[in-house]
Amino acid sequence: MNAGSLAPLLVLWPSSFGRPWLLLCIVAIPLILAAYLFALSRRNKRGMRFTNTSMLDVVVGRQSQWRRHIAVVFALLTLVLLSVAAAKPTATIQVARERATIVVVMDVSQSMQATDIKPNRLAASQEAAKAFVDKVPAKYNIALVTLSGQPSIIVRPTTDHALLERAIDSLKLADSTAIGDAIEQSLRAIQEGPVGDDKTKAPGAIVLLSDGGNTTGSSATKAAEDAKKQGVPIYTIPYGTPDGYVDLDGERFPVPVDSKLMQQIAQDSGGASYSASSASQLASAYEHIGSKVGYVPGTVEVTNYFVGYGLLFAVLAVLAAISMAVRWP
Repeated sequence: MNAGSLAPLLVLWPSSFGRPWLLLCIVAIPLILAAYLFALSRRNKRGMRFTNTSMLDVVVGRQSQWRRHIAVVFALLTLVLLSVAAAKPTATIQVARERATIVVVMDVSQSMQATDIKPNRLAASQEAAKAFVDKVPAKYNIALVTLSGQPSIIVRPTTDHALLERAIDSLKLADSTAIGDAIEQSLRAIQEGPVGDDKTKAPGAIVLLSDGGNTTGSSATKAAEDAKKQGVPIYTIPYGTPDGYVDLDGERFPVPVDSKLMQQIAQDSGGASYSASSASQLASAYEHIGSKVGYVPGTVEVTNYFVGYGLLFAVLAVLAAISMAVRWP
């Protein structure tokens, strides 16, 4: 979630050009190459007139063919790169959002006491959620919503991430699971987010962790569709294993993870789903989600990069040309 660098531009080809007509300069490069090959063939034909060139080698020395070819290749690469630079190239990269409101939804239903993930689902999810919050940029607002039979906004959008982590630590188990109602509460929390200088709300996203199974309340898929209409993607983490169980009132109840519902919620909202059946997989899921909610596609001009590489190859071409003029021992 740290601010992205422009390092990926080193390997990205431009996605568009401000002055594309200048790319026509590259057409001259095959012509130059053809002229070079023609000159080589003429030179070889002239060389065949001499039956004994040993004395000529003593006088002028034998020039390395590979150094001459390398100099030409470097020169042509310079022309290509500078032609691209002149066309004012831009590349599409992931750039950090200036601001955002993220709602973290934590499942606190009774099934989260299952110990298929040590020490139990809730404790492991609390640690992973706090690690996620810790990596969110400080200027992002984060809210916390609990998922149970009566979902509620525990922490309203705030940049006080330490407060949010303390709230996560204090979560307690409750009865039932109303996923649809939790999504609706999350949408309300996003609407409470601050307004920017441009008088618009910050982009919102919901990170929903649950072992699935909507047992009460409104439709989860309907709530996901409402989120999509509001431009709020939901990133779901179906958390648990198929073998999870809980013991309640002396009776054992299986609580397998419901990945299908979580995937449907993500799909219907325009988000993504990341399965996690262990603490390490959960940490990885949060990491992937962080890259989704913290960055958006953006364009940046990369002219300077092509100029820099063009100058580098120009220097190499000059060095290769100089090496041809030097008589090596």
